[in-house]
Amino acid sequence: MPQAQTVQLRRSRGPWPFITWRVFQGLDQDLIVWRSRHHRKRLPIRPRGVSARPPINLLRCLWMPAELNWWIGVVFALGSLCFLIGSLLSLSPPVSMRFGLATADLNAIFFIGSIPFTTAAYLQLLQAANSGSIESLRQRPRERLPAGRLRAEPARFHWFGWKPADIGWLSCALQFPGTLLFNINTFNGMRAGLGWTQQEVLIWIPDVLGSVLFLLSGALAFMEAGHAYWSWKPGHLSWWVTLINLIGCIGFMLAAINGTILPSTHAQADASLSLVYTAVGAMGFLIGSLLMLPESLIPS
Repeated sequence: MPQAQTVQLRRSRGPWPFITWRVFQGLDQDLIVWRSRHHRKRLPIRPRGVSARPPINLLRCLWMPAELNWWIGVVFALGSLCFLIGSLLSLSPPVSMRFGLATADLNAIFFIGSIPFTTAAYLQLLQAANSGSIESLRQRPRERLPAGRLRAEPARFHWFGWKPADIGWLSCALQFPGTLLFNINTFNGMRAGLGWTQQEVLIWIPDVLGSVLFLLSGALAFMEAGHAYWSWKPGHLSWWVTLINLIGCIGFMLAAINGTILPSTHAQADASLSLVYTAVGAMGFLIGSLLMLPESLIPS
């Protein structure tokens, strides 16, 4: 039976105005580490003073259907793979022709890939909305976990939540509507015969707005993992996950910039470069998503 205990805050830090790292001290004088990303995703934390990681069976991360993090990583990876395949095939017309794929088929691959993106983004938002508040660590009974952690359960279930002061929730809340805009962008990309105004409003503007939201979300996630606006923590897997995802967000942003529709030709400003950056963005999200699988096992 979990026992309530009084804890006192000893230290805290994070990128202003957010707090992403706290150290509490319990009545037993043990120091308890709280990290925003680890609390939100229920990730393992390496005990203080322990430098070596215990041996981990990484094959376990290939099949962990009971873990929501596993589903988020796998579904994000699926969407990323579709975007990567669509980009590479679009950049290689001979290969596309060999497989009998027309432009409409390639555009459909992007739309199919946008659906797992939206699904995973919502699962991540749902996870953040129900992670429990920092206040509950002090006021509610809680479970003491290995490695000096505390886990707080939310008072009730939330479908979306509202935690604008929580950097993790805010990152997820920005990314989810960004994926919805990509749904609109890629769906309209399958429509033929659109004029310049229609392409701008239905394809390019949702692409740019979605990319901006992704970039903001990726930057907040990176700051959350590093507890600062900029950090260098190559020994932490979560830092690599968020850094590589941020690179992917930059790739999508550059793809949108180069994908603007010119009124004179009704074509993209630089279609090839836009596809290259889309491939970079997809590769970043694919690698970052796959790294989320061992992140659930490896203490950091």
